[in-house]
Amino acid sequence: MTPGAQELSDLGVSIWLDDLSRDRIVSGDLAQLIRDSNVVGITTNPTIFANALRGSSAYEGQIRELASHNVTADEVALTLTVDDVVAAADILHPTFVATGGHDGWVSIEVGASVARDAAATMREIEVLRARTARPNVFVKVPATSEGVEAIAAATAKGISINVTLIFSLDRYREVIDAYFTGLEQAHLAGLDLGAIRSVASFFVSRVDGAVDAALTAVGTAEALSLRGEAGVANARLAYEIYRQALASERWQRLSNFGANPQRPLWASTGVKNPATPDTYYVVELVASDVINTMPEKTLHAVVDHAQLRGDTITGAYDHARDTLHQIATLGVDLPSITETLEQEGVEKFIASGRELVATVQAAMSAVR
Repeated sequence: MTPGAQELSDLGVSIWLDDLSRDRIVSGDLAQLIRDSNVVGITTNPTIFANALRGSSAYEGQIRELASHNVTADEVALTLTVDDVVAAADILHPTFVATGGHDGWVSIEVGASVARDAAATMREIEVLRARTARPNVFVKVPATSEGVEAIAAATAKGISINVTLIFSLDRYREVIDAYFTGLEQAHLAGLDLGAIRSVASFFVSRVDGAVDAALTAVGTAEALSLRGEAGVANARLAYEIYRQALASERWQRLSNFGANPQRPLWASTGVKNPATPDTYYVVELVASDVINTMPEKTLHAVVDHAQLRGDTITGAYDHARDTLHQIATLGVDLPSITETLEQEGVEKFIASGRELVATVQAAMSAVR
């Protein structure tokens, strides 16, 4: 294992890769990243799979076989996605076993078209759980108000969920409450709480992108000096909420029943501003029990030259509050921005799903 990956692991941060492809699986590249860069989990989405399909011959045989049986493009897309996730889950299964289920997970996402329908989301969660049939697969659910309802229901049935598209602190509190509610219901139903896991994916760089645009529009020296600060400050306060939740009597009761914490996962950690250091969203968000899911470019940067400074979150809560207060006094409405980001996130997921199906349709036409 490389020194950078080892140091991050020693600080309590789990490294997940925000990417997956069949080429990566069959070539041994994924196994190498697990071995050399301490990758202990994977997140996926339809855009990742669409990109994996383009220009790859690894899927041609399966697509040709499915197309010959007149399978729809939607079903082909689901089959290819499930097969890749299952293969990755099997590769990571030794990690899952060695860490007692703490790590070794792969996430597969429900269709964003159901993000505003709790019942439809729940049905899709159950389909994906049945199709993957692996103990180390998270079903990924957007944290809309309807999604939060489905998260509680899924947890109550013993299904492990990756809650995604969290931008605001208020929504994060709702997500934690939904997880606790689901665990309480699962306990009443006699389920083993120790077999249920969850992560809460809190988005970082997208917050900076939107807030920085607003600060640039303000244009004062103070406003410009605060660019690049909101995403990290917001995430640090999310971690404070996480620690407060674990200190609550409600959690202590659940913990006594064998429940596992819902760990924070930093998503959207690839740097989009070229003026920002490429390891920024990793170095500035280090604390025990967090997950950082990274695109490969960021992962290689961290392994190569990240200058870690230990825990950069737990001693910085007051500074984070001051930062967000300064931003608010300049007229930048963070709650409104995060609400917009959630809506845009759902719309992007819907477009991503359509992109995957269109890519599959093109691939099916090419092999007929």
